[in-house]
Amino acid sequence: MAAALRILQLYPKSDYFTGAAIQLRDLALGLAERGHRVTVATPPSPPWARRLAGTPVEHAVIPMRRAWDPRAVWRLARLLHARDIQVVHAHKGRARTLAWLAGLLGPRPVLVLNRGVSFRPTALSRIGYTSRRVHAIVAVCESIKRGLVAAGVPAGKIEVIYSGTDTARFHPGVDGTRVRRELGLGAAHFLVTQIGVRSWRGWSDLLDAMVPVARRVETARLLFVGAPPPRVAELGERARARGLGDRVLVLGHREDIPEILAASDLVADASYAGLGITGSIREALACERPVVATRVEGMPELVLAGETGVLVPPRQPPALAEAILALHENPTRRQELARAGRKRVETHFSLRAKIDATDALYRRLVAAGGSA
Repeated sequence: MAAALRILQLYPKSDYFTGAAIQLRDLALGLAERGHRVTVATPPSPPWARRLAGTPVEHAVIPMRRAWDPRAVWRLARLLHARDIQVVHAHKGRARTLAWLAGLLGPRPVLVLNRGVSFRPTALSRIGYTSRRVHAIVAVCESIKRGLVAAGVPAGKIEVIYSGTDTARFHPGVDGTRVRRELGLGAAHFLVTQIGVRSWRGWSDLLDAMVPVARRVETARLLFVGAPPPRVAELGERARARGLGDRVLVLGHREDIPEILAASDLVADASYAGLGITGSIREALACERPVVATRVEGMPELVLAGETGVLVPPRQPPALAEAILALHENPTRRQELARAGRKRVETHFSLRAKIDATDALYRRLVAAGGSA
């Protein structure tokens, strides 16, 4: 049996329910279940402390108010020494800088960076990625790897490891009846759902696309999930301005995402910037729900056009509406795409596959003495 590693997952934010935080949590727990000694360090965060209590993962608290924080660097260096950490996996740019500076004060374990967004690296962050102190970069899709290489990061330093879906939690057997009842929907309603409402997620484009859809399909409804209170009001106002009225439903933060996806007849994502691969589309496919997404960044790596879903150009509401209407009119086609999507997630985008690949990367780097 391979020796256990001492691993630190470094996360400089206190949030717990974002996609990045959930991916980190699932990775930490999965590695710990394989026998590794895993610590997750975050700023003070009651949700993180509560959720990791009673698990094999230790939670360490380090205030990380800014990247150049001498007190945080000192505390991190002490933690690396006290836990004899072999691998630091830094999530977000602030964590990268703090881990790099902590290495100047004490131990220098293997340093792995995570890259989950496609925004072009700044000149300063590019230095951080190309530094010899950084042993590997985990890109969450091939598209992000290509962007880093174009920015001057050596290709051999970048490992593509897709974000993983817990296929035991997101699966075709999840029951969405309760959610449809909560939303006041009957069996005849056709529910289109988008999870995530940041501006670059294209929610305004999806609202525009819903206008012709609602005109042709009386039972069509659009659901947005994950809106903060100010955005809830804004979405309602925008829907009314488009004449959609009560055709648009909005929910805030929810933890019953599998049930929400199961309650949906189609899951959409109209993103046009920033993302790698949208997690909710991956999770929808795991639940065997048909998807329509924009052809941006890593999405074509998950949604194989015409095979596991439908892809449309970004910022083109008419094309989005046409795709939604075509799938509404063909239930058999929806089912075929969704089943193929579930198989693709199981093979390439499962949590098990992610943990396997990350475990192998850590071991390879430690065995090589930290060389990329």
